[in-house]
Amino acid sequence: MTGEAVSKPMEIIKALRGVKNAFYLDKEVLDRMRKEEEKVTAMGNISVFNEGFSEALSRDHVIAIIKDPRFRPPPEPTVLLISNAGEIMGLEVFPFTAKEYLERDDVVWLSDAFVMFPSVRGMGGERFIMPPVSFPELNESNGCKDVVSCSPAPTCDLIMREYYQLKDDPRLASVLVGFNDL
Repeated sequence: MTGEAVSKPMEIIKALRGVKNAFYLDKEVLDRMRKEEEKVTAMGNISVFNEGFSEALSRDHVIAIIKDPRFRPPPEPTVLLISNAGEIMGLEVFPFTAKEYLERDDVVWLSDAFVMFPSVRGMGGERFIMPPVSFPELNESNGCKDVVSCSPAPTCDLIMREYYQLKDDPRLASVLVGFNDL
């Protein structure tokens, strides 16, 4: 990717509402983050697989976004609870998707942001999946393909902030966006 082409995705991302900082991640910090992400488990020792993280790191380029609460919500759920048979047992809900579940009798609300489907039973081996999430702002019209985004684990976020000497501000979160050259 040429210098001019590399700057177009960064220019687009930096112009988004709520973006406080954005930068390309280098191989050294990505390797550290990959090793840390492999250790993550959820409460109750349920395994966690950040599929979005793995997908993002398999792309040609990875941009880290440091964002505040004004940043747009993700276009689809970022957390799924999957049974050992591969069925969705629960998923993240956003204020703009909550109406789909409010009147349903077949869901249990664990919080304002997560519903469970009691008809889907686990038999042990359940896991949380953090799927790759679309990032529509980057696409073929601006030289990007195979675009995915994800949230890194909090420990990975800390590794990244320390590596780049960024302040650890709990009011800010990070998103990674991976993409290939067109």
